Amino acid sequence: MPAHDPSVSDDAAGAKGPSSAPVRQVLSDSVYEDIKAMVMDHEIAPGARVGIEALARTLNVSPTPVREALARLESDGLVVKRSLSGYRATELLTRQGVEELFEMRLLLEPRAAALAARHADESQLDAVEAILEDMQAHPGPAGPYAAYRDFAVLDQRFHDAIAEAARRPLLADAVERLHSHLHIFRLSSLQSEGAPTLVEHERVVRAILRRRPERAAEAMADHLARSLERRLGRLGPG
Repeated sequence: MPAHDPSVSDDAAGAKGPSSAPVRQVLSDSVYEDIKAMVMDHEIAPGARVGIEALARTLNVSPTPVREALARLESDGLVVKRSLSGYRATELLTRQGVEELFEMRLLLEPRAAALAARHADESQLDAVEAILEDMQAHPGPAGPYAAYRDFAVLDQRFHDAIAEAARRPLLADAVERLHSHLHIFRLSSLQSEGAPTLVEHERVVRAILRRRPERAAEAMADHLARSLERRLGRLGPG
């Protein structure tokens, strides 16, 4: 884990003028990604206490960007804050937890895909297609989180973009709040996950582009069911 230059933290905290806010944001984003990688790779073990001062020393920054990062990770569902005990990394999803997560996704996302096929405008269709093309250029899950971070982010953007194209704000908000990509990608090394995911995404996109709501819903449901099957296979019998 590369250390940050402490002078950057000092400058970000104390600088005045128009450049201070962008510098502070860059530092905040960097610390967030560093801590997220530590959680995703189990360098911070599931259920373990997350010490602000210790992380600040490890990353060679002040405690402020660490606190900001942990607040963001709490909203992602990767850490939880408890009174008197501070932050802890969330436990891994159990087999039942994975099944419940996908149960929710199967209720929401096929419907979102069908509505997107009906209501998406041209810019939204272009956005979904562009995300798929970006995913094809990035490696799927294998090795440490840093190696597949872009794929994981694009996977979430793909599902969020389809929900947004459904033109149902409450539905889009519900899909986004699941933040399932982080929990799922954190389960274990997901070797060879990229190829089947891309094939399944392509089927969803084709149906949406052709304005075929029923086919879009079927393709999304099939993708989610297959994804659940792959993940439960790695967890073993529950």
